[in-house]
Amino acid sequence: MAGRDPGMSAPDRRWAVPGTVRVGPSVFVRLKLRLVAGNLRGSVQHLLGFVFTVIAAIVFAALGFSAMTTLRLASAEVAGDVVTVLFAAFLVGWAVVPLLAFGLDDTLDPSRLALFPLRTGQLATGMFAASITGVWPVATLVVMIGAVAGLAGGAGGALLGTVAVLLHFALCVVLSRLVTTALSGVLRTRRGRDVLAVSVIFVVLAAQLPNLLLNGGLSADPGAMLRGVASVLRWTPSGMAAHAVADGGVAALLAIVVLAALVAGAGWLWIAALRRALVSPDASTQSSSVRNSRGLLAGVLPDGPLAAVVGKELRYARRDPRGRVGWFAAVAVAGIMAFSLNGEGGPTGVALAVAPACIGAALISMQWCNAFGIDGRSLWMNAVAYGSDRDWRTDIAGRHLAVATIGVPLLLALSLVAALLAGDVGWAVPATLTAWGVLGVGLGVGALTSVQMPYTVPERLNAFTGAAPGQGGIAFVASFGALIGTGLLALPIVLPVLSGLTWVAVLAVPYGLLLSAGGRRVAGKAAFARYPALLQATSRAT
Repeated sequence: MAGRDPGMSAPDRRWAVPGTVRVGPSVFVRLKLRLVAGNLRGSVQHLLGFVFTVIAAIVFAALGFSAMTTLRLASAEVAGDVVTVLFAAFLVGWAVVPLLAFGLDDTLDPSRLALFPLRTGQLATGMFAASITGVWPVATLVVMIGAVAGLAGGAGGALLGTVAVLLHFALCVVLSRLVTTALSGVLRTRRGRDVLAVSVIFVVLAAQLPNLLLNGGLSADPGAMLRGVASVLRWTPSGMAAHAVADGGVAALLAIVVLAALVAGAGWLWIAALRRALVSPDASTQSSSVRNSRGLLAGVLPDGPLAAVVGKELRYARRDPRGRVGWFAAVAVAGIMAFSLNGEGGPTGVALAVAPACIGAALISMQWCNAFGIDGRSLWMNAVAYGSDRDWRTDIAGRHLAVATIGVPLLLALSLVAALLAGDVGWAVPATLTAWGVLGVGLGVGALTSVQMPYTVPERLNAFTGAAPGQGGIAFVASFGALIGTGLLALPIVLPVLSGLTWVAVLAVPYGLLLSAGGRRVAGKAAFARYPALLQATSRAT
């Protein structure tokens, strides 16, 4: 045929079509293993962390399998209810936990594979194989198989139960991939990470609900609560899988058919979401509108370094999802404490309102034990503007003022809620004053740890990363050192109030302001003296 170059068509047939056909799941498994091996190479910290993860997964699998097999000692009804609830927890966990690793695990983001010459079906099969490659998927499957040993009544039941468990495990994996793929475009944006951070806090609160109900005396019969939860989950995929293992026979065959249909349907939705994700534009690279953001205190503070630092920190608090996680976690933990302390056998008196408020204040201040880490490499600009330890004290004072702008009204609201739960609104006054004093003490301690034990905050998409690789030990020591130091220094104002001497709460705010000012003074001198080390510690490659 005229105009046709036979020399150009041969490479197309040799590389485009046969090359894509030969790519199977084993290629993705090898890539996953290579990624793990490459991450461990040359890093003792990563190697130790991997060894710890493997040991933890082995222990989890062994204990979980043993616990499942001991269900034979319980009644058939109780054993079925326990397996139903546990299977449901696994299904929810597989849907939620991978979202926390988004931005850290390259195999979760389909955009990483968008340029590979693969069909969508091949890509989905390979990503499924990569998902089950790891110690934790194997540990989860081992625990689920233990349900067969604990519930199956015979050889036929064991065979059908094994098929049901494998289908439920496949549903967990496919559902996990469906969720991460469908939300991948949103999770790459700042607003998506904010929503994820807030959602995780609510998931943690929901996970604590059974414990709160038991401690609060709302359920005098845990067995009845277990039966109620299992009855609700009976016709979910987890409930059908558990009853297929326990019942066997025709009912098990019907449950297996339904589970297979659910896996196929979820797989079809996943492939559709994957196809859409591969051709959709990346929302994280699109431009956004620019808004005037002078800061909450711009009209109150005079122009100068203090106002500039306050505005910058408030802007960080609004935009950085990791900061939102810390704020919501502090409020959530304090709220759980306020609810659980009012149960039977708990403390009485003003401590019911003071203790949760002080815990919230300590957790809020603990976030600022690494105040300069969020600045990262941009901290070098301070060397241009700051020429004395007084300038550094002003910088730290601006950071503290930004924290107080958010934390003071938040602790007031938390104290009011704790006092209402305790049954005496008047207790909100000593609780608020004491919490404000603890916040001041914590900020003073955090100023010292920020200078003496700084570390890099990684620039990643995920909202749950705290320190750069190799600095996890420093982050641990700084965080818990600040928490312990705050607790010890706050004892002179907290213990008397907890004991009933509520008038001591009047001294809490001046005491907190004094220690906060002292911490700023010492930290300002130290920061001016060791600025190069501070910049180096907060600017490590991530």
